[in-house]
Amino acid sequence: MTTLPDGTLLASRVVQSLSAPLETCLETHLTGYLRIESGVPVTAGEPVVVTVEDGVPTTAVVPDGDRTGASALAALPETGPFRVERTATTADELARLRDRPVCRIDPGTVAERTDSPDLAARTRDRAPEDPEDDPVAAFLDNPERIAELRREARTEAAATADEWGLADQLDSQ
Repeated sequence: MTTLPDGTLLASRVVQSLSAPLETCLETHLTGYLRIESGVPVTAGEPVVVTVEDGVPTTAVVPDGDRTGASALAALPETGPFRVERTATTADELARLRDRPVCRIDPGTVAERTDSPDLAARTRDRAPEDPEDDPVAAFLDNPERIAELRREARTEAAATADEWGLADQLDSQ
């Protein structure tokens, strides 16, 4: 079960498509979340929460269930109506969801479900680069690879020092 972060409710509306609330999040640079319920009156389905940072969707969860990420989005029907609550909060409040890789979603996925490729493209353009796609960050997060490179460098240095007659000058560490 996921507890929603505290925040300020900005709007609660029934909409036919999720494109309008997503567009509003993008235009206003909202940091917070959308709580989306399908059907009017509300069906027995569980609400889906999509977090947004600087207007860009980042994670999705079904708070009362165990569905996260793309699986949570799959809980939404293809078409509306939807009841959408737009809530503002801080990035710190969203961190516990953002830091769970299973909750992350591609920034444009929700917009693609609304059949709005332009909105999906603009959303992806706004999204920061995923640190997992950063090869330097991936390298620095791999201590085994760093240790392996150090061993290789020491071996090469020892071979070069021996070749040049400087093996006595090497520190044995």
